[in-house]
Amino acid sequence: MNRKNFLTSIVGLSSVASVKTTSDVPLIPVKPRYLKPGDTIGITSPAGYITLKDIEPAIQQMMSWGFRVKVGAAIGKRNFGFGGTDEERRKDMQLMLNDPSLAAIMCARGGYGIIRIIDKLNFNRFREKPKWIIGFSDATVFHSHLNRNLGIASIHSKMCNSFPDDWNQADDLQKQTIFSIRDALSGIPLKYDVVPSPYNKSGSAEGILVGGNLKTIESLSGTSSDLYTNGKILFVEDTGEYLYSIDRMFWNLKRTGKLIGLKGLIVGGFKIKPDDPGEEFGSLLQNIVLDKLADYNFPVCFDFPVGHQKNNFAMKCGVKYRMKITSQASVVEEAS
Repeated sequence: MNRKNFLTSIVGLSSVASVKTTSDVPLIPVKPRYLKPGDTIGITSPAGYITLKDIEPAIQQMMSWGFRVKVGAAIGKRNFGFGGTDEERRKDMQLMLNDPSLAAIMCARGGYGIIRIIDKLNFNRFREKPKWIIGFSDATVFHSHLNRNLGIASIHSKMCNSFPDDWNQADDLQKQTIFSIRDALSGIPLKYDVVPSPYNKSGSAEGILVGGNLKTIESLSGTSSDLYTNGKILFVEDTGEYLYSIDRMFWNLKRTGKLIGLKGLIVGGFKIKPDDPGEEFGSLLQNIVLDKLADYNFPVCFDFPVGHQKNNFAMKCGVKYRMKITSQASVVEEAS
C-alpha cells in the first residue's frame, strides 16, 4: 500500500470511529399497538424444531381469547435440532415481520438458532408497523436486538411449548402464567408482588425494563445486538449452568459496563447444575450477584417469577417499570 492510500485508509477509519451509532443513544421507546379480538398472532419457530401437534394447545387457547392464529412454514420443518435450515427459519420470520395482517409473533419454542439468522433479517417494514414479538430463552436475542437498534417493545414470556396439553388439568399457577401473556398482549398493566428475599437490596427505581436469559446476553456482548442498560432496569434468568459459569456471566455484566448507570436489578429463576465432586465453587448464587454489586447502590430483587420454570410470568421489554423493594414486600409493576 502506498503512502497516499494508507493515509486515506486512516482518515476513513477515523471518520467511521467518530460516528455515533443509534445504539449509543437511548432510543425513544415504541410500543406496538395492543391486540383486540379478531387480531392475528403469527407462530413461527426461529430456533428449535417443533411440530404442529405440539403447538395445538397454544393455538386453541389463543383462539379462545378471541385472536386468530397464523401458523408459519417453519412449524414442522426439521434440520437436526433446528426448526428447518437457517434459510427456512429466516424466511419464515422475515415473512412474519413484514406481514401487515399480524399484530404479534410468538416464537413456538426456544432452544438455539436465532443468533444464526438475526443479522440476515430486515426490520425496515417491522419498524414502520411494529408488532409484539413474544418468547423467552433464545428469544432474548430478539428482545436485546430490538432494545439496542429499534427501541421497540416486546414480550418476554412462555411460548407455545409451555401451554398445558389439557387446560382442565393445569394448576392455577400454570394458568396464571399463560393468562399473563393474554394480559400483556391486551394492554392490561402487569404488576407482580413477590415474597421478599432476605438477600434483596431495598430501594425504589423506575426505568425501561430490559433483559432475559443471562447466557444469551453474555453471548451478545460486543455485537450489534448487545444490550443497552444505562438508565434501565435489568432482569436476568438462566438454566443448566454451573455456579462458576454464573459467576463468569455476572463478571461479564460488570466488566462490559452493564451495571454502570443501572436503575435496578431483578434476578429470576436460576436452575443450577450441581458442582462436580472436588470442583465445588463454594458460594451461593445470591452472594455471586451481590459481590458484583458492591460498587453500586440500586435495588435488587431476588426470586422473581421469571425464567425456565413453571412460574414464568410475562414481562414487557422496552416498557417503563417501577420496582419498590423493602424487607416486607417486593413489587414490580408497569409504570406507564
